[in-house]
Amino acid sequence: MAPNAHPDAERTPELPLLITSPVDVGRLIRELEQIDESLLQLGLRTGGQEVKMPKTSRLMDQTIELNDLNLLKPGDRSALKQFLIIVRQTAPVLHVSFGADPSVVFAEKLMTWLRQEIHPFTLITIGLQPNMGGGCIVRTTNHEFDFSLRRHFDEKKNLLIEQLAAAEQAA
Repeated sequence: MAPNAHPDAERTPELPLLITSPVDVGRLIRELEQIDESLLQLGLRTGGQEVKMPKTSRLMDQTIELNDLNLLKPGDRSALKQFLIIVRQTAPVLHVSFGADPSVVFAEKLMTWLRQEIHPFTLITIGLQPNMGGGCIVRTTNHEFDFSLRRHFDEKKNLLIEQLAAAEQAA
């Protein structure tokens, strides 16, 4: 906490690294709605007795822990739902295509870097383009960045032809 920050000041919620795509955010919103409904039903059935928390997913568990929330409190559930809706509507989303499925470790490192360097709520969707070879293609809402080997080789085709011709003449 910053030295001048008020202890009661609300801190900005965070997204766990496992939440990588808009689909994950949508799943959390649906799960939160189900939890809300389950707790309401349980509260009506038990007539004011203590209600236990329904089973939650790993993503929800990490989100709750990271943001120090208690989903038995209606205020915490409501705040988390509002936060997730805002993230789904406003977070920058990148589509990254690879030649093969990236490893979990690589995807985690990529998310860490994107959230530190681009935006703390950056989301990605990962696609496959097996004909790409190596590298990746990154698409945003208004731009495409091609970091593939195919593009690199296409750009250097003339150099390769010149080098092959020179080697042939030398031989």
